[in-house]
Formats: sequence, structure tokens, C-alpha cells
Amino acid sequence: MGHARTLSVSLSGLDGLLVEVEADVSAGLPAFSVVGLPDSSTLQARERVRAASARSGIRLAARRITVNMTPAWRPKHGSGFDLAIAMAVLDAQGDLLVHVPADLVLLGELGLDGRVRPIPGILPALLAARAQGITRAVVPEENLPEAQLVDGMDVTGAGDLTALLHRHGADVPPSPVRQPSHSGEVETAPVPVAAHRPDFADVLGQATARRAAEVAAAGAHHLLLMGPPGAGKTMIASRLPSILPPLGTKDSQAVSAIHSLAGRFDARGGLLRTPPFENPHHTASTAAVVGGGAGLARPGAISRAHAGVLFLDEAPEFPSRVLEALREPLETGDITLHRTRGVTRYPARFQLVLAANPCPCGKAWGKGDQCSCTPQQRRRYLARLSGPVLDRVDMRVTVGPVDLHGEAGIPGEPSAVMARRVAAARERQRRRFEGRGWELNAQVPGPLLRREFAPERRERRLLDHAVAQGRLTLRGHDRVLRLAWTLADLDEAERPAAEHIGQALTLRGGELR
Repeated sequence: MGHARTLSVSLSGLDGLLVEVEADVSAGLPAFSVVGLPDSSTLQARERVRAASARSGIRLAARRITVNMTPAWRPKHGSGFDLAIAMAVLDAQGDLLVHVPADLVLLGELGLDGRVRPIPGILPALLAARAQGITRAVVPEENLPEAQLVDGMDVTGAGDLTALLHRHGADVPPSPVRQPSHSGEVETAPVPVAAHRPDFADVLGQATARRAAEVAAAGAHHLLLMGPPGAGKTMIASRLPSILPPLGTKDSQAVSAIHSLAGRFDARGGLLRTPPFENPHHTASTAAVVGGGAGLARPGAISRAHAGVLFLDEAPEFPSRVLEALREPLETGDITLHRTRGVTRYPARFQLVLAANPCPCGKAWGKGDQCSCTPQQRRRYLARLSGPVLDRVDMRVTVGPVDLHGEAGIPGEPSAVMARRVAAARERQRRRFEGRGWELNAQVPGPLLRREFAPERRERRLLDHAVAQGRLTLRGHDRVLRLAWTLADLDEAERPAAEHIGQALTLRGGELR
């Protein structure tokens, strides 16, 4: 009987902290205590470890067993500590001839039959461990493809506790042959069907909206599409990812880690390289969109849309609390959630695309002869998009009906052609901002934008006049300048000219009411 230590990882958002699991087995009345601020799922490891150890051929000693998880001030949550607790206790009992190495991270949940079950968040946990100098880990076999995506880590998989005990010299029977669970029906592989990939070639007409989508993709700007039902607002928004460039290594790891934590990551295809597209329904709660839940908050749609697109269709129908909660991430690029068990921060640097009808019935277009809404109903409907939220949206574009028999009904350019222009514009931005900490026009700080990257005074007279008249706030002034730089990059110009600022003001639009 004695003392042993193992390592695991505690996650708070994407931030991970190494946790030292200490086990002490001493004389006294039989008891099994877990201390160090565990939550209920972590505390229940006592029963899982007891049953899994017995099934693996080693019973826990009828002694006083104390497990301490340090740092003790940090709340621990989840069942991923099971494997580290079990190996620490069995090592302290003296059942292992080979001690668990001090630099080996153990992650995994134990089943009552001794199986090591998969857990969410393996990718961010191992990235955090690697950042703190750990290079070896044991994870559940089902999580092994995901764990192998972390470069510089020597990772092995464990199917059950017995196999891991054998590696450390325990005298236990061989692992039993376990039959995979099934429903009794033979599963057949589905017949592959060629899926249609959304492409801007499918969009008829809408030259202004298509141009706005290209500008949004080139500079990572936010966009509002306003128009009657069936005009193509959703169609355009859903095709925005098709012209975005693939994610870089840093963004790819962050997006994959967020989806791993949310339990939505399939590691068989490698790290996620395609910018994500999140489209929550307007009945979604604040926690579903922003993030939340009991204890430490889980990532919401805005975090899953990090480095991609967040599309809110029928935006005025969303609860005002959801829309107002977007203010912080639109400015800072992340979201901080305060809950009873701690503060969690998730990255949330997304492109916001809003789609809205002009009124509740959607027919207040042109002369509005068919609209049955009263002026008060129209004002109340559009007032759901508050001024502070709209002020953070770079472009407000109207999308009218399409004449299928005129020039407006001609299909436009395919996504591949637009994507090449977007990639060239982003490359110009990358070279211009190299070494400054940002890569896109939408990320340039306002003070620097008004000094070092300000256009000539004669070129920005129209913009200064709009601010002087009160038609633009200072935030709106900065967003128009960022738009002008993106338009100049698409035109391969060195600096924005008066023409680009005029186009940016047109895309910015006016008040909706």
C-alpha cells in the first residue's frame, strides 16, 4: 500500500490544464474518496473504477483510498479522468510492476465491464498537453484517429483497462473477447449518391447581392440581405463558403477542436479545412446560439462558426436576447461565458450574414400594393434588428425579385471564378498586414485604420460628409473604410480611391426604418 501519481487534462473551453491525479492507499476503514473540486460525473468515477478493476482481474483493496486532483482549486468536470484515476489507484496498491510514467497523459472513460470508452474534446486536450511539454498519451481506441492529428505526440490507444494493465506488468487474465453491440439487423452500406455542391452559378441575376457576397468573402465582412421571400437571400448566403479559401493550420486546429468539444468531429477525414457554415433556426435559444449549459458552458453556434459563416435566416424572428448577445463577439472575435462553475472563453470570429423580409408578410416591396401590414407593424418588425447590432453589420443590400425572361435571369459566374478573385484579394491583405497580428481588412483596428491606412483627404470627402451629417457613426466610418480597402484589393489597386469609398457607402446602405 502506498502512493502513486498519473496525469490527465482538464478543459475549460479550449484552454487545457494538466491535472495531477494522486492516489493514496492507507490503513483504515474501507472508503474511496475523490477530492479536488470534482463535479458529479467525475465523482462517479469511484463506482466505475471499482467495477472496471474487478472485471479486469484486480479488486480494489479494502483500505482507505483517497484520490486528490491537483490543482485542487480548479473545478474538474467530465468522465475523462476515469483512466487516470484507475491507474493511479492500482499503482498505489502495488499491482503494477511498471509504474505509470510521470510524463504520460491518460484520457478516457471506463465502462463497468472495463472498456475504455471515447470522450469528447480529445483534440483540444492533447493540444493543451503538447503546449505544456507533454509528448506521450493514452486515449480510447475510438479516439485514436483524432489524437493522431496532433503532431509531436506519441499516442497509443486502449480498448480496455486489461490491455493497459498488461503494458504495466499487472498479473491479470487476458482481455476477454467483446462482441460489438448491434440492433440485430444487418447494416448495409448506403449507395453513394453524387451530392450537389452549392455554387453561385445556380443564382440567377442578383448582381449587387453577388458582388456584396464576394466583397464579404474577400475581407471577412458582415452582410445583411433584405428582400421579399423567394428572391434568393438564403441561396446566396448558403453559397458564401464556396468562395472562401481553405482554413489555415491555426484556424483548422481551432475549428476542429471546437467541433471535437461539441462531439461533432469526425477525425477520419483529418482536420477540418472547409470554413464552417452554421444556420441555427430562429427558435433557437440564447444558449444554443451563444453557448451555455449547466456548470461550464458548452460551445454554441457562434463558436462552431469560428473562421466561417454564421447565417441567421429570418433574422427579425430571432429573440432579441440572441441578437443582442452577438455584439461582443462581433467586436472582439470571441465570447466569454460566466457560469456557476467558472468562466469559459471560446473563439467566435465569424462572418455574420443576416436575411430579413421587408415586413411580416414579406410583400412590402416596390409599391407594396399587396402588403397587408400596417406602418406600425413594419416599424415594429424592423425594429427587432436594433441599431447597435445593425451598426456592426458592414453591408446592407437589397435583394429584389428576379425577372427570368430578362437579363437579370442569366446565370452568373461560378464559385470557382469568384473564389480565385477572393483568394488574390486575401493574399494582398496578408502581404500588407504581415507581422502585424492580423490578416484581413475586417480585423484592422480603428485607430490604425484612420491614421496609417487612411485614404487621402480629397478621396474621402464623401465619407467625412456622411459622418458630419450624422448618417454614419464612428464605427460605421471605420467599417466603410475597411470595405473600401477590400474593394481596392479586388480591383488590385494600391489604395482606396474616391470610387471605392463611394461603392462602400452604397453597400453600407442607410437606415432600415
